[in-house]
Amino acid sequence: MVRMTTKLFFAVGWIYGVNAGIHSLTYQATASSGVHHFPEYVEVGLVDDVVFIHYDSNSRRVKPKQDWMTRLTDDDPEYFERETQRCRNDQWTSKNLMRDIQQRFNLTGGVHTLQVMHGCEWDDETGEVSGHYRLGYDGEDFTALDLKTLTWIAENQLANITKHQWDNDEGRNKYLRYYLKTQCPEQLKKLLHYGNSSLLRTELPSVSLLQKTPSSPIVCHATGFYPPRAILFWTKDGEELLDDVDIGEVLPNPDGTFQMRTELKLRDPSEAWERFTCVFYLAGVVEALHTSLDKEAILTKRKKDQTIPIAVSVAALVLLVAAAAVIGVVMRRRAGKSTETVTNISEGHTLALNPLTEDPAHGESLRNILKETREEKLL
Repeated sequence: MVRMTTKLFFAVGWIYGVNAGIHSLTYQATASSGVHHFPEYVEVGLVDDVVFIHYDSNSRRVKPKQDWMTRLTDDDPEYFERETQRCRNDQWTSKNLMRDIQQRFNLTGGVHTLQVMHGCEWDDETGEVSGHYRLGYDGEDFTALDLKTLTWIAENQLANITKHQWDNDEGRNKYLRYYLKTQCPEQLKKLLHYGNSSLLRTELPSVSLLQKTPSSPIVCHATGFYPPRAILFWTKDGEELLDDVDIGEVLPNPDGTFQMRTELKLRDPSEAWERFTCVFYLAGVVEALHTSLDKEAILTKRKKDQTIPIAVSVAALVLLVAAAAVIGVVMRRRAGKSTETVTNISEGHTLALNPLTEDPAHGESLRNILKETREEKLL
C-alpha cells in the first residue's frame, strides 16, 4: 500500500495541473465496414474532454453538442458549413482507403475499422503548445507522427512500409505540423473564449455505496459531477488501497455531467468496515468528498432491474468508436486470424481521414510551406 498523503500529492497535483493551465482540442474519427446498424463514418470533436460537435455519415451534417456553440455561430455563421465540408472530405477519404485496404489484402468480409485521433494542447500559463496525430487499424495502434523529426513512428512491424511512404511526403508533413502547432491552438483558444463559462464550471456529485448481494464487491458510485477530470478511490486507515479494488472509467450522463465507480472486494467481511473510506477528488475543487463505509448506508441491489445505473452517452459517437473497435477485434479472433490482418496502407494513398481541409485564413501560410518544400527539393 502507498501512504495516502504521498499518493494524493501526485494525484491531486495532476488534476489541478490539467485544470489550471492546460487545455486540449481533440478530434476522434472512426471509419468502419461490416458494422450493421451503425454509420460507416463518425467523427466527434472534444474541447477539454467535453464533446462539442458530432458528425456521422447518416446525417452528413456537423451538429453542435453544447449550448454555448450558438454564441460562436452568431459571430461566425459559416463555422458549421466549414466543419461539415471538412468531415465530408474525411468521410470520402476514409471510405476509399478502407476499400483499397480490403481489396489489396482480400478482406472481403467481417468487421474492420480505421481510427484517427489528432489534436493539440495549450498551456495558458506558459504558452507551450503540443500536438499529436495517431492512426489505428482494427483496434490496434498503427502509426503516429513525430512532430520533432516530421517522421512517422511504426507502432508495429507491419506499419514499416507505410512509415517510409509517409516520411517521404515532406510537404504534407510540414503542413501537419503547421496545423497541429498553429491552426489547432488557434481553434482551441476560440472555442475556449465562447465556452469558458460552461467548461470551467464545477459540479460536485452525489456519492452512493451499493452492493448487489452480501458477498458481492462494494461499489462506490459518484454521479452528476463536472468536469470529467476526477479521481475516485478507496482508502483503509487513511492509506489508498491498490489491491482488491477495481476502478472504472469516467462515463457521460445524459444531462452533460459524468459518473464513475470503484469496487472494493472485502477479503474478510468481519473486518471493521469503518476503516474503509471512498474518496472523490474533482478538478477545481480543493476539498475531497469522503464517504465512510457504513453497512446502514449501503443500498443493496438484488434485482436485475435495480442494478447500478449505466451511463447513456451524450455523444453516441464515443460509444460507437469503442464498439466498432471491439467488434473488429472480436470478429478477427473468432475468425482465427492472426495480427497480420493489421496491414500497411497501400502505396500511393494519402493519410486517412485528413482533417486538414485548408482554411482560407491560413491559405497563404500553407502555400508558403509547400513552396519552401519545393525549393528545398530543387536545391
